[in-house]
Amino acid sequence: MKGHALTIDLEEWFQVLNLRALVPPARWDRMERRTPAATAGLLALLADHGVKATFFCLGWLAEREPELIRRIEGEGHEIASHGYGHCRLHELGREGFRQDLERSVTLLEEITGRRPTGFRACSFSITPGTAWGLEEVARLGFTYDSSVFPVRHPDYGWPSFAPGPGFVETGAGRLLEFPPLTAGLGRWRLPLGGGGYLRLLPARLLSGRLGRLERRGLPGCIYLHPWELDPDQPRPGLRGLKAFRHYLNLARTERKLRYLLERHPFRPMGRIAAAWPGA
Repeated sequence: MKGHALTIDLEEWFQVLNLRALVPPARWDRMERRTPAATAGLLALLADHGVKATFFCLGWLAEREPELIRRIEGEGHEIASHGYGHCRLHELGREGFRQDLERSVTLLEEITGRRPTGFRACSFSITPGTAWGLEEVARLGFTYDSSVFPVRHPDYGWPSFAPGPGFVETGAGRLLEFPPLTAGLGRWRLPLGGGGYLRLLPARLLSGRLGRLERRGLPGCIYLHPWELDPDQPRPGLRGLKAFRHYLNLARTERKLRYLLERHPFRPMGRIAAAWPGA
């Protein structure tokens, strides 16, 4: 299997859960949108390395920035769904999740003329308590999902889930689940593949894990957000651990990402899913 999955969660800096109390959804339309500019820099970086990625696009943002979605697709990247309103599954409930997901699919199809085949839930919120989400994703015709993070975390996680890509059977059909990169440490499984972990950990640590997977012929998954390449974003008063998680090493994200792009092959998750044995 040649190439790891590089994935981008396309959402605004103010839509993250760490900022939800300070910038609730009712205020989103009054906030400065910085994703188009941040994404332009990211697209240039990817073009410099000849890399194509999967962009999990939030419907709320796509509705307001359709030209950004068209530009991303026009440069050869995959457009996938990140839902509409950036709410976790347990907040939405099953029917609410179905409506949120349908709304995002309709928007992205109207903008691009193509129905997305991949989905990622807000904050990896398909967990043991919301496992029904996998069936809803399959029911809408998605062929792959990347909503399960097989780790322990205060906000998400399904620790017993398999750490690599694999098929799951649902009442609505089979779905390829593709979790982000992790590494085993004794009885623990450490998260590695996310933007926050990229900013926190040495890039060579992630590179080493990707290299080990390459030697086994297996793909890993890295994800990040455009706002993680925007160190000058507004700071509306976030404090404590949430501020640490959101702002840590923003000025180093681009350099670390470049380090990985120079050393490893990447491609869209959808291409890996389409070529997966048994697909």
